[in-house]
Amino acid sequence: MMRYLAARLVWLLALMCSVATIAFVLAHAAPGDPAELFFERAYGRPPTDEEIVMLQERMGLNRPLLLQYTSFMGGLPRGDLGRSWATGQSVTAALAGSVPATVALALSALVVAIVIGAPLGVAAAYQPGAALDQISRALAVAGASVPAFVLGYVFILVFSVKLRLLPVFGAGSPSHLVLPAVTLAFATAATYARLVRASVLETLGEEYIRAALAKGLTHRAVLVRHALPNAVLPLLTMVAISLGHLLGGAVIVEWVFSWPGLGRLAVEAIYARDYPLVQGVMLFGGAVFGVVSLAADVMYCWVDPRVRHVAGSS
Repeated sequence: MMRYLAARLVWLLALMCSVATIAFVLAHAAPGDPAELFFERAYGRPPTDEEIVMLQERMGLNRPLLLQYTSFMGGLPRGDLGRSWATGQSVTAALAGSVPATVALALSALVVAIVIGAPLGVAAAYQPGAALDQISRALAVAGASVPAFVLGYVFILVFSVKLRLLPVFGAGSPSHLVLPAVTLAFATAATYARLVRASVLETLGEEYIRAALAKGLTHRAVLVRHALPNAVLPLLTMVAISLGHLLGGAVIVEWVFSWPGLGRLAVEAIYARDYPLVQGVMLFGGAVFGVVSLAADVMYCWVDPRVRHVAGSS
């Protein structure tokens, strides 16, 4: 088990180096001169050639690209991601100021998705072809086909503009969290419902389930005592993966609802061609996916003895 954990940690380190490299390449491949754009946004006029040269020197853009890359990679072990060109604030501090809002939104969406998706999937598997099964199928189709920004604007129109029940933008109170959390959780809840349904149906077809029914146990008792503990194992991995997705990919939802999280910070950094901040946001997203995936693998080994045996032998 310890060798497996060590191998996974090495994999995580390699992943983070790859993400950092990709973030650097993509940020510097964006069109436009960041110095010129920054000057125009700050002073409202095009800069002269001398001003562009001075600003590029201050930003470090006059150095060779390889030197910029080595400087960026060299600061990562120290937690130094550079400073934002737009605000002068350290990237680490900017991320720390936005992470709590994103974490609150992602965890709320995850809870909503589990509360809605998992029971719906179990109910659909308990009575295949019934009304709840049809509802879960419709939810899965809607979750896969309706974009998050469309759903967000529909919720705003219905619950904020028409019914005046919930606020639209910002994060001033817990009620501001409802619409973005439900919007973000919709597609994830649909995925959970279909996954749990398929897993429960597969488990109910196992021989030990038929043996339990032959001993006289009711269908409900077999479902609760025997089927569910084994059927929810795939959900653990999906929850971990979706948590990483929710933490790192809530850009559209945060932008629609003006939620002060990493998503809005990323969009503002992209518009400003703020390379250090863009790289920091991308690196944080990769770190979240890597750490959450590692935690899911370790949890899977701890819960399922079969996986633990395979991991230990490998």
